[in-house]
Order: sequence, then C-alpha cells, then structure tokens
Amino acid sequence: MKKDIHPELHEVMATCTCGATFQTRSVESNIKATLCSHCHPFFTGKQKFVDTAGRIDKFKKKYGNIKK
Repeated sequence: MKKDIHPELHEVMATCTCGATFQTRSVESNIKATLCSHCHPFFTGKQKFVDTAGRIDKFKKKYGNIKK
C-alpha cells in the first residue's frame, strides 16, 4: 500500500433508530442507521403489509382506458 493516501480506519459504535448499537470499523467517526438486524422485518419475521389496492384502483382508473 502507498503511504499517506488511505483514510484512517476507526473502531466506532453504530447506532440504529430502534436503539440497538453494535461495534464496527469505519472511516467515519459516527454512524447512525435507520434499520438493523434487530428491527428489520426480514430478520424479525414481522412483516408490514401496505394496502396497495387503493393505489392500483387509482392507477387503473386514471390510465386503464388508454389504448394504443
């Protein structure tokens, strides 16, 4: 490696919005995450469903009658 061109690597505590913290390495001094393995639906098994039927009906109503 060439000297004096690489950023310095630090041991930092990353903080999630849910309050979980974990230690990692980064060139940044502070890391704030919005999702982590403690609160992400893939890892927790608690999946949130969004009602998209209203959006689909609105789209079909607006663009459904257009013919090429």
